[in-house]
Amino acid sequence: MSDKFWTRITFRAAERADTPLILALIRELAEYENMVSDVKTDTETLENWLFDKRAAEVLIAETDGAGVGYALFFSNFSTFLGKAGLYLEDLYVKPQYREHGIGKAMLSRLAKIAADRDYGRVEWSCLDWNKPSIDFYHSLGAASLNEWTTFRLTGDALTNLAKGGVS
Repeated sequence: MSDKFWTRITFRAAERADTPLILALIRELAEYENMVSDVKTDTETLENWLFDKRAAEVLIAETDGAGVGYALFFSNFSTFLGKAGLYLEDLYVKPQYREHGIGKAMLSRLAKIAADRDYGRVEWSCLDWNKPSIDFYHSLGAASLNEWTTFRLTGDALTNLAKGGVS
């Protein structure tokens, strides 16, 4: 790829017709993260949550009409800042398109979205073994929140607690 590769990249908001592409990119990300068995979604579910319920937004990176990456994000809220924030759930660029500034350009675009919406911050999680991504995020000035531990309720634990029980 040439030095001017990044000039051929465009970004756009995903549309309903992009749902199969989004799912394919989610599966590629899951493969990279060794989490393929964790992907339970399908196009119908994604379409419902992304375009009917509008629970999240997706930014698509394209070159020559082909989707080469995506960022899936949604709003959260900081009680300390008293403002909404942008939570980045997924950021993925196909391997052959990495190291050309696409990830940085997507994060820059997300930062602009957050700034335009008067959000107080942009946050995301990264697997602790993913040193290339961690190094990249630090190079952008992002801070690791090592003093925080992420918790998650899913499956039976979520169902049991919703019913008032404990797992």
